[in-house]
Amino acid sequence: MTMVKSALLAISLIAMPGAALAQDPAPVAAPAVAAPAPAATPTAAATPDYTPLKPVAGIGEPIPGGLHIPEQVSTNGREALRIHNHILMPIITAICVLVLVLLFWAAVRYRRSANPIPSKTSHNTLIEVAWTLLPVLILVGIAVPSISLLAAQYKPPGKDALTVKAIGNQWYWTYEYPDNGGIELVSNMLTDEQAKERGEPRLLGVDNRLVLPVGRKIKLIVTSNDVIHSFAVPAFWAKMDAVPGRLNELSFTIEREGVYYGQCSELCGARHGFMPIAVEAVSPERYAAWVKSKGGSMPGEEQAAPAADAGAAAEATADAAAATAATNQAATGNTGN
Repeated sequence: MTMVKSALLAISLIAMPGAALAQDPAPVAAPAVAAPAPAATPTAAATPDYTPLKPVAGIGEPIPGGLHIPEQVSTNGREALRIHNHILMPIITAICVLVLVLLFWAAVRYRRSANPIPSKTSHNTLIEVAWTLLPVLILVGIAVPSISLLAAQYKPPGKDALTVKAIGNQWYWTYEYPDNGGIELVSNMLTDEQAKERGEPRLLGVDNRLVLPVGRKIKLIVTSNDVIHSFAVPAFWAKMDAVPGRLNELSFTIEREGVYYGQCSELCGARHGFMPIAVEAVSPERYAAWVKSKGGSMPGEEQAAPAADAGAAAEATADAAAATAATNQAATGNTGN
């Protein structure tokens, strides 16, 4: 009897899958299709290769045996050179000539042989008034343009100025471009062999130059990570101390393209003399190309790109949602009837 029950149970188990498959399957909801993530917007085209400018001998660098102030290529520098050439030098020359003439005249006129009896003159009101008023007038004539120049050097730049940060280290410079996507450069002096190979002046060439556009106000923020340094480029009439824990600001406008050299101008340790500065002044178009070659971006691009990306992302999300709804509706067979 037990064997008969076991046989019947086995037969029923074998027949059940066939009976189950013979029934109409109940409609099963298709799994929902996840909305695809918005496709990433295409990145900018491959950045063009940037070719650095070649330095020109005698421009932006020391001239062997030179005695004159270097040629100035900034607005402040040209004004300073004008004050030096047309105000200071004539006054200094006139004073030197006057003093030498008076000394020579006094030595001859009042020599012992010509004046056996010494003069007993104790004072002269006219001369005393003259040597008091004349220096005052000279100092006023020097002070007026000098104060104007100082005010122009430290005048806060406008909102359209390009902000660059120069950080002094023992014994190299670090440059940051917060307005161009946060580009950071470390600038070290080239060896003699590297400088000769690249056509750079000895002890002035660097591996990474400070690249700046011409015709645009530059807001240079100077600081230091260790000891006091000083950022100085003679062709710009620019010099500012780099003090640890302090942000000093300097502004200038470069008027001519080229490569201009400077050095740290504050004694900062054993290798103070091996801490050069090289500035490459280029056109706005070349500057934009350089920024892209360094992986940065121009301020206008930073503002326009997010808006375009947001619009493209919203459109892609809407299309993806519509496609998802249609796919889910077709899968479930629910057409709204």
